Amino acid sequence: MNQNQYTLVECPRDAMQGLRHWVPTEVKISYLQLLMGVGFDVLDAGSMVSASAVPQMKDSAEVLRALDRSTSKTRISVVVANDTGLQQALEHEAVSVVGYPFSVCETFQKRNTRRTCEEAYSMIQPWAEAVNRSGRELWVYLSMGFGNPYGDAYSEELVLDWIQRLVSVGIRNFSLSDTVGLALPTEIESLHARVLQAFPDLQLSLHLHAHPSKVESKILAALDSGCRRLEGALLGYGGCPFAEDELVGNVPTEWWIRALHQRGVTTGIQHEALHQAQWAASDLFSRYR
Repeated sequence: MNQNQYTLVECPRDAMQGLRHWVPTEVKISYLQLLMGVGFDVLDAGSMVSASAVPQMKDSAEVLRALDRSTSKTRISVVVANDTGLQQALEHEAVSVVGYPFSVCETFQKRNTRRTCEEAYSMIQPWAEAVNRSGRELWVYLSMGFGNPYGDAYSEELVLDWIQRLVSVGIRNFSLSDTVGLALPTEIESLHARVLQAFPDLQLSLHLHAHPSKVESKILAALDSGCRRLEGALLGYGGCPFAEDELVGNVPTEWWIRALHQRGVTTGIQHEALHQAQWAASDLFSRYR
C-alpha cells in the first residue's frame, strides 16, 4: 500500500507544552532536529503564543530558526491563538502549516484563547485569506470534538454545524480533537464517517488522547473509519494544560506506525532514527516532567 495515502503528524509541541520544568532551548532544538530525521510528514513543533499563556513554548521562534531543514522533507507546523501569533508564523520561513485551536465547547474556548466561540469564529475568515496568500495551510483543531468534561452542550450535530460555518469562510482542513480522551471507539468511527460523508472534499485529521489501556481500540476505530491523517506524540506524552489538571496523554506515534505496518502500509519512517528519537523522548520527559 502506498505511503502517500497516509500522513503522519508528530506533535512534540503538544507533548512538551504542559511540562512543569523548563526545557532549555538547546534541548528542544536537539530533540526536534532528531525528529526531523525520522520521516514524519509534519512536525507540530511550537506555538506562537504569549509567554504567559504557554511558558514552555516562549522560545518557539528561536527553536525554529535553529533547525536545519536542508535534508528533511518534514513540514513544520505551529499553533497560533491571535493576530500577533499568526503574523509571527507567516513571517517565519520554516513554517508550512498553521494550526488554530477552535473549540466546539464554550468553556474550553474561553480557557484556551480567552474568547467565546463566536469571537474566535469571527477571526477565522481573514486568517484563512492571509494563510492562503502566503502559500501555507491553515488547519483548524476542533477541540473537545468528542465531548467535554464541563457539562457544556455537545452533539455530533453541533460539530457538523460548526464545520459548515467554518467551511463557509474558506476552511478546508480540520483536525477532530479528542482533547481529554473522552471518545469511545464507536464515537470516533461515527463522527469521522459523518464528517466525511457530509464534506467529502475536506482534509480531515484525528488528534486523539487516551489512557494507555484505550489506545489500541481508538487506533483501530480511527483507521477503520477511513482516517488518513494521524496525529500523535512519541511514547504518548502530552496533553492540553488548559483542559484539566490531570493531562491525558497523546496516542503514541509509534503505535500508529505499528498499526499501519500491520495493515501492509509502507510509511517511509526511518526506523533507526525512530528508535533514537524514542530514547531521546524518554530521557527528555523523565528529566523535565
